[in-house]
Amino acid sequence: MTKPILVIKFGTASITHKNGDLDETVMATIARQVASIHQDYHIVMVSSGAVAAGKKLLKNYSGTISERKAAAAIGNPLLLNKYSGFFAPYGINIAQSLCERQHFSNRNQFLQLKKTYEDLWANDIIPIANENDVVSNLELKFSDNDELATLIAVGFGASVLLFSTSVPGVLDANGEVIPVIPLIDKAALGLANKEKSALGLGGMVSKLTFARLATRMGIKVVIFGISTTDGILSAIKEETGTLCHPQKCSMPARKKWLASGSLVTGSLQIDAGACKALQNGHSLLAVGVKAIIDKFEQGEVIEILDENLVTIAVGRSKVSSDEIAGNMKTQKLTIANADDIVLL
Repeated sequence: MTKPILVIKFGTASITHKNGDLDETVMATIARQVASIHQDYHIVMVSSGAVAAGKKLLKNYSGTISERKAAAAIGNPLLLNKYSGFFAPYGINIAQSLCERQHFSNRNQFLQLKKTYEDLWANDIIPIANENDVVSNLELKFSDNDELATLIAVGFGASVLLFSTSVPGVLDANGEVIPVIPLIDKAALGLANKEKSALGLGGMVSKLTFARLATRMGIKVVIFGISTTDGILSAIKEETGTLCHPQKCSMPARKKWLASGSLVTGSLQIDAGACKALQNGHSLLAVGVKAIIDKFEQGEVIEILDENLVTIAVGRSKVSSDEIAGNMKTQKLTIANADDIVLL
């Protein structure tokens, strides 16, 4: 790929009015700004708004799972038709990409998705991604589109990830924008307002949580206000919103995928000796396991927790939790190879 990859996430509150109607003024502004940088980046837009746009056409909508699915089925074409109309004057075509967790948890499916996006970019087409709410199971849903945008950014090796919000950025206790967060730690996460919009699923906690993952994988993140004049262009230039600095990361692409895109199905707790071994680049052996917390099967991705139940790594298991339970003191039983473990 000859151009840097840019992922921009637009939440429901960013592109809809309070009554759920799509905000055409905002969408036109998005198209204008994205069109102006289209030749400089391979762009992925992650856009919410389908459920909000479709629910008004359902009688007595109350927000049940089945009603959300129906609203998404109605709203997806409405959303894409609007975007298509606003990009048309710039000669830019768009494509819909409805994603599910399995597209990221299965390495082969993920690589197919990536190749599809590369083919779209090669033809100057911008993919607009959203969760496939119509068919996604509750247990396998993304937490919100902040997560989907982050998985795409990390998995595809994006240079920049932008989160648009209904506020100008991350605010301090006095309501002022914090221009730079060098490192997203517990103190930074504590800055987030715990509230979320009535229309969307996410909030500032979500954005900072996923910004933390993205920055640890070497991606610059900017959280900015959609109502800011030329907010997208200014955010790229680091002239508006809150800049979250990328951290140094030399992790190969496969390990980045494992750390961020895989669907974790189980977890176990290990002792201090095993923690040290992992930190020194060794494999995880059954003898270092203190407890199995959530059961899993061979080949599944698991969380690895330390003695304080803090997640320190993820890894792909070579054996099932049942086999580990019967052999926890076996010195040479390898649970996960070092190549399949990513420290967090």
